Amino acid sequence: MAEEGQVIACRDRRTWLHQMSEGPESNKLIVVGFTASGCEPCKFMAPVLDELAKKFTNVIFMMVDVDELKLVAEDCGVDSTPTFIFMKEGGIVDTFVGAANKEELQKLTETHATVVVAVA
Repeated sequence: MAEEGQVIACRDRRTWLHQMSEGPESNKLIVVGFTASGCEPCKFMAPVLDELAKKFTNVIFMMVDVDELKLVAEDCGVDSTPTFIFMKEGGIVDTFVGAANKEELQKLTETHATVVVAVA
């Protein structure tokens, strides 16, 4: 696991599975940015995700390249980049697609980081 304030780069399925097993146990929000190496909007959003990781140290931030982990992207329903999914207790609670509104990405992070999920 990365130190607080850092984005975890998931370059292989093992890292992804490890983070997916650790996240729910910690009850933390997980924000996963799905990118592609040739995607200019993705390059624009990478520093935004870094800034959010420093600001929201109670959130786990991860970056997944869809070309490296195609099956993970497919499993998460990602069909364009950049896509950001918000996960809590093992499930997807929200999705944000695109790079046009970095303020919305921050707002969603803030909202879901503070939402308490009821356990049935």
